[in-house]
Amino acid sequence: DHRDLHLSLRRQRQMCIRDRSPCIDICNFTGPKGWCLGCGRTKEESRKWRNLKPYDKIKILKNLKKRMLVLEKN
Repeated sequence: DHRDLHLSLRRQRQMCIRDRSPCIDICNFTGPKGWCLGCGRTKEESRKWRNLKPYDKIKILKNLKKRMLVLEKN
């Protein structure tokens, strides 16, 4: 059934997001607003990452693109 396939693909995407961390092992939180110079997350976001729901991870990942642009300018 088409719906079953759609749900299966959605679950797979959520699992990938759940396992993927933006960390690049440069944990230096001296950027603006306490952002990490390596990945752009705050200490709190980094600490909570494993337990966040996929929706919250996606939201943070979208913000990280903007944050990294700001970090590059500084």
